[in-house]
Amino acid sequence: MSKLISVRKSGVHGKGVFANEDIPKGLRIIEYKGELISDAQADARHPWNPDEPYHTFFFSLEDGSYCLDAASGGNSARWINHCCAPNCETEEVIDKRGKPHVYIYAKRNIRAGEELNYDYRLQLSGRITKQDKLNYACRCGKKKCRFTMLALKS
Repeated sequence: MSKLISVRKSGVHGKGVFANEDIPKGLRIIEYKGELISDAQADARHPWNPDEPYHTFFFSLEDGSYCLDAASGGNSARWINHCCAPNCETEEVIDKRGKPHVYIYAKRNIRAGEELNYDYRLQLSGRITKQDKLNYACRCGKKKCRFTMLALKS
């Protein structure tokens, strides 16, 4: 049996995750793994690469105080790119010990060879400026692209 997904160069951005075989709608594909850290720790760890100063492997959790840092203890899920019309979605689950887990599910049927993606819906505190939108520019190229990975208020 083949691995369900693989990481390779993406036409969207850097590396991406691709389906090696057809994936049915609703299938749990992978868990987003990483070290559980506070938002304060994330601020202190932010890599600030001058070539990509807004790129991280942080996945913010629903409580708003913690995130998963996939740069530490992460897996292939960290390479799943953003898309404004995604084929995957995420779900946060708290286990019996109170530990959070983030799972990526197929939002629709995904064909072998397709790149997996989900809507990052990044959140910033305060008013979102034009510069913020540019700093977190979307590269998905979809017809209904909102041109940013930020969660915009309607």
